[in-house]
Amino acid sequence: MNKLYVVGIGPGEYEQMTMKAVKAMEMSDTIIGYTVYVDLVKEHFPEKEFMTTPMKREMERCIQAFEVANTGRTVSMICSGDAGVYGMSGLILELGTRYPETEVELIPGVTAALAGGSVLGAPLMHDFAVISLSDLLTPWEKIEKRLECAAEADLAICLYNPSSKKRADYLRKACDIVMRYAGEETVCGIVVNIGREGEEGRILSLRELRDTPVDMFTTVFIGNSQTKEIDGYMVTPRGYEVAGFEK
Repeated sequence: MNKLYVVGIGPGEYEQMTMKAVKAMEMSDTIIGYTVYVDLVKEHFPEKEFMTTPMKREMERCIQAFEVANTGRTVSMICSGDAGVYGMSGLILELGTRYPETEVELIPGVTAALAGGSVLGAPLMHDFAVISLSDLLTPWEKIEKRLECAAEADLAICLYNPSSKKRADYLRKACDIVMRYAGEETVCGIVVNIGREGEEGRILSLRELRDTPVDMFTTVFIGNSQTKEIDGYMVTPRGYEVAGFEK
């Protein structure tokens, strides 16, 4: 049977890929993905055939993956982070009904919420929500509602795709929504270039976050009412009685 892997490659750094992801790509004849993601893995698999499509060509990319697999080649469709978190897993499975002769296997990866969280400390130790601010496929009104519900529930929030040239003020809008329910001094954090050259984390208040320039390579963390900064780390306590602990 033809084989198509859908592989989450993690945030970008080879060392942060899972062993299963590496093995899947090693067993593949062809690796297909968004140009930026292919560039992240190409040097580690130089003997492979690579195919790329630019952003906004996701449907074309997935169909291409199936068509190549149908020629008898083993294919890896790669996605940054986890392929099931704003990745291609869902679309591949939807299209897969048209290609019953191709077996699909999903390989998990480390998503930005987890990789970025480890840079800042432990911002997602308790219940949290992950919300993308991109309105390319989701109406902004629905994004607003999700932000409001998460803030009202006092969830820690991780924001993907916080800003772009066309959405320069979306993070500010998001912070304004959260501040209806959270204080301006709520502990927040940002991480840029997770798992890549130039990786950097910063802890700041919700008020400061509102006016901080970010881009598509930034992941944003907004704490809940219990989140605090401890020795330079962003920590959302789970509720352990640390104060009463004695060595």
